[in-house]
Amino acid sequence: MTAQFKYTIILFMFLSVLGMNSGLYAQESYITTSEETGYFPLVSVNGTAAIYIDQDDFKGVHRVAEDLQKDIERVTGKLPELKTVAEVSTGMLIIVGTLGKSKLIDELVKTRKIGVSEIEGKWETFAIQVVENPFPGVKQAFVIVGSDKRGTIFGMYDVSREIGVSPWYYWADVPPNKSDVLYVQPGLHTKGTPKVKYRGIFINDEAPALAGWATENFGGFNSKFYEHVFELILRMQGNYLWLTMWGRAFYDDDPRNPELANEYGVVIGTSHHEPLMRAHDEWRRFGEGDWNYNTNPKNLQEFWRGGIERMGDYESVVTVGMRGDGDEPMSEGTAIELLEKIVNDQRQIISEVTGKLSRGDSSGLGII
Repeated sequence: MTAQFKYTIILFMFLSVLGMNSGLYAQESYITTSEETGYFPLVSVNGTAAIYIDQDDFKGVHRVAEDLQKDIERVTGKLPELKTVAEVSTGMLIIVGTLGKSKLIDELVKTRKIGVSEIEGKWETFAIQVVENPFPGVKQAFVIVGSDKRGTIFGMYDVSREIGVSPWYYWADVPPNKSDVLYVQPGLHTKGTPKVKYRGIFINDEAPALAGWATENFGGFNSKFYEHVFELILRMQGNYLWLTMWGRAFYDDDPRNPELANEYGVVIGTSHHEPLMRAHDEWRRFGEGDWNYNTNPKNLQEFWRGGIERMGDYESVVTVGMRGDGDEPMSEGTAIELLEKIVNDQRQIISEVTGKLSRGDSSGLGII
C-alpha cells in the first residue's frame, strides 16, 4: 500500500468512524503481562492456549476466530491452535461461541459455569470471563460469549485490541504491542450493549484516490477490497456500511460483495438517491427509459423490485424516495404528491417481496 493513497484513505475513514466507539478505549484492560493467582495464561512460557469454536457457529464468527488466532501471533510470535469441535481436551482453553449456536457455550450455561444474564437477548453484547473447572479434566478456560453473531465477533476483536492489535493495523500500519506472555484477569468483563444501533462509515468512492488505489491493489471495489473495510468496521465495534457509488455498483460489480458482508455481519445501506438497494449506475446499465416516475413508472418499479429481490434476507437498511437523475432535483417544484406516491409504491414493493411491512414486521430490515 503506497503512503500517498493510504493516508488519504485513512484520514477519510478516521473521520467517518471517529466517535463510533470512543468510550471503549478509556477502560482498564483485563489483559496483563503479569502472572497472578487465578489469572488465565493466554500465552505463557509453558505454552499457548488453544481456541475452540463450534463448527455450527456463524461463518463470520469462524472468520474472526482466525483473526484472533493471527492477532495473538502478531503480539507474541506464537500461533494458537484453532479447533472446530464440539468436545474439548485437557489443558488451557479459549472457548468462543454464540448463545444458541455453540454446544460448548450452551453446556456451560446449562451447568451454570457461566452466567449470561448480562447479555442474553440483547443486541450485539458480549461477555468475557475466566472460568474455573469448566469441563471434566479442564482446569481453566477463557470464555468469549456473544448474545448474537456480532456480539461474539466484537468480543473477539475486543480481546485483539486489549492484547495490543490496533483496529488500524492494516489501514495505518499501526504495529502491534509485542509481548512474550499474556494473561487474562479473572472476573466478568463486558462493554455493555451499544447505545446506537447502527454505527459505521460512508464510502462515496472518493475518486480518484480511493478508486484508483482499490483498482491498482484489488482490481476494483470487489470483495477483496471490502474484506478489509468490513474488518475495520467490526474491529471498531461498528456494524454498518452506507454506500453511494459513483459509476460503480456494490451488488453488481462483484456478487460476492453482499455475501461477504452478510458473513461478516455488516449491514448494508444505500444513500438518499439510490432507493431500494439499487446503485444509481445500475440504471445506466439495466434501466429502460427515462429516470422519471411521471413518464416511466412501470420500468422504475421493476428496477426497484429487482433490488429488493436481490437483497434477500441480508440485513439491510433500505432507502425509499427518489431524487432526479444523478442526484439532481426531481422537478422544479416540490412535487409533494408525486413523492408521496413514489414512497407508497416503493413500500408496496418492499411488502410484496419481503412480506414484512404489510404485517408491521421490520426485523432485519430498516427503512429510511
